[in-house]
Amino acid sequence: MIIDKVLGNLHDLPDPETYAGLHREKVMLPSSQLVKRIQRATTDHGKEIGIRLSAGSGDLRDGDILHVEEANMIVVSVLPTDVLVIAPRTIHEMGVTAHSLGNRHLQAQFFDASSEYGADVMVCAYDHTVEDYLRHNSVPYTRQERVMPVPFRHAEHSH
Repeated sequence: MIIDKVLGNLHDLPDPETYAGLHREKVMLPSSQLVKRIQRATTDHGKEIGIRLSAGSGDLRDGDILHVEEANMIVVSVLPTDVLVIAPRTIHEMGVTAHSLGNRHLQAQFFDASSEYGADVMVCAYDHTVEDYLRHNSVPYTRQERVMPVPFRHAEHSH
């Protein structure tokens, strides 16, 4: 089976009961695979599928609906990512930390206090050198396993 488009996302449905009676077969993907337009995957029931999305398609997301039939649907389920959740205490500490980590071309995502983190935080993929920097500079952080809403991706950049 070749999947060439995403049919919707379970988290964005106007009526959450739309697919309530269907069995959810999952394609478990690490965050790094969400950016790939062409790939092979295997569902949690052992069904092999091909994903071939058009060039204009966005990245895959947790809850994306790939296929629907009578009693079954295939849905993307994103595996948790090992991350550092960095919560600087002041704007100065945030600026210095973000600048220092930015010089390493670190991929990061930012969340405010209204997010599931409950605070203004910067989240980046786990890296032992970043953890050493944070510990050495006494910047508050925690190491967590999180399903990220969007994949970490390198920004295009040049000097």
